[in-house]
Amino acid sequence: FASYYGDHMVLQKKPSGAVVWGHGELGTMVTVTLSGASGLIIMEKTAQVKGPSGTWTTVLDPMAQGGPYALTAEQGLENVTLQDIYFGDVWLCSGQSNMAMTVLQVANASQELAAAARYPYVRVFAAAPARSDVELEDLEQIDLPWSVPTAAENLGHGNFTYFSAVCWLLGRSLYEALGSPIGLVEVAWGGTPIEAWSSRRVLQACGLPEDTGREGSQISLCHGACFNLKPALCFAPPLNLALSSSTSPHQHLSGPQMPSVLWNAMIHPLLNMTLRGVAWYQGEANAFLNTDQYNCTFPALIADWRRAFHTGSAGQTEPLLPFGFVQLSTYRRRSADDSFARLRWHQTADLGVVPNARMPSTFMAVAMDLGDERSPYGSIHPRDKQNVAHRLLLGARAVAYGDKDLVFQGPYPTRAILEVTRGLLNVTYSQELICRQRDAPAFEVRSGILSPESCERDGNTDGGFSPPQVCCSSQASPCQWLLAPVVAVGSHTVTLALSGCRTLVLGLRYAWAEWPCEYQACPLYNPQGLPAPPFL
Repeated sequence: FASYYGDHMVLQKKPSGAVVWGHGELGTMVTVTLSGASGLIIMEKTAQVKGPSGTWTTVLDPMAQGGPYALTAEQGLENVTLQDIYFGDVWLCSGQSNMAMTVLQVANASQELAAAARYPYVRVFAAAPARSDVELEDLEQIDLPWSVPTAAENLGHGNFTYFSAVCWLLGRSLYEALGSPIGLVEVAWGGTPIEAWSSRRVLQACGLPEDTGREGSQISLCHGACFNLKPALCFAPPLNLALSSSTSPHQHLSGPQMPSVLWNAMIHPLLNMTLRGVAWYQGEANAFLNTDQYNCTFPALIADWRRAFHTGSAGQTEPLLPFGFVQLSTYRRRSADDSFARLRWHQTADLGVVPNARMPSTFMAVAMDLGDERSPYGSIHPRDKQNVAHRLLLGARAVAYGDKDLVFQGPYPTRAILEVTRGLLNVTYSQELICRQRDAPAFEVRSGILSPESCERDGNTDGGFSPPQVCCSSQASPCQWLLAPVVAVGSHTVTLALSGCRTLVLGLRYAWAEWPCEYQACPLYNPQGLPAPPFL
């Protein structure tokens, strides 16, 4: 069998068939047998070992959830049997360090670890971090073979190793919600940009260099911020890296950060696996690299992974494989840098909410209100992964499992009406609003008449938090964004005062900051406790 088939594993249940493959002697026939606990044979498949690498592949008939089963592969006189196999839903969890953060590192870690014993049918597997310059057929190394969860040995093995807290907490709650065995596959590496997880096709589609070594391969890092934005909302941020746009960022990238190296070594080997969904927590590295290409690279990666997993599994993984992700949390409290805010926006393909036309069958957990300044692992690694997993679970149940009545995202504006005479802007939201922080500055506007005093007023906003903001600009020189204080919050509306900008409002943004609010205290939520996502 290939490396990621083993005792205790979970294979994808019906309506899909699980793909099983392995290595063998060229030209020989391999017989694969699935048998029940009593030894009764349930199905038998044969496959021929084909070149050039000597592999065989077969698709099992779709199986209802349950187990345990045994799976045997026989070639001539040799045979290998895998025991304690269950059929259920298989989820792939990938990304950088916030995905790699283990159950040992989260809030209430000891309770979470102690609860492991209650979930013997949530099985865990972790690939070892690996990189390659060419696409690999199988994993080179495995950190954690398929296992029944245990507190010390595998869920709390160490920091940033295995097992992923976001993945485990999501899988555990999926098991509670569905009652089906769940298989979790962790493939994560800290500090890695999306380019490393992208195939060459994605990089080409987004105009990024695939050639890792050539000097002077140019990447415009933060220019081109107008990509896919309305011209009125264009901004040309300063370069926020110690890189001038004329040098190649690749001089500063190494190892696992190079284009395609993790796709090659960690994702490509898994393509034959039949999956039910993907959970992704990545983006911090891209707040400092190709930030404004993320509205291309992220939707392109999702589409490419879907195509590749669908093809690799002989059509068993559905073409619109459900793909959930975590929107960036926070990093530096008083930072004036807006790269985190821009990346959060780009994570939605600049449309603010998902699923959307550019990102069908996706779901997002907003995390900007879960900041953790005192995290022993640094503020970029918040310890509250329970709320992250809960918000992902709601999206998974709604998008992947079709629970139509479930509210899985926070309120989002549907329209804004200007009352010029009173200098007010009424913003209507899609859901009922609960205002947790009326005074937190979160809205800002830009407008079309430039009054000098309105520009001067926009110093550092209150404590570095982002209020509503409006922007005043003349054609020639865009003025700063201005705070738009909240005057009133109705059941579905927010009324903002446009102090410096009475006439033409060119833009409105909300929670546009690296650290927009205190813990679970952004201004707007829905009655279910989900935060309104940021928007521009």
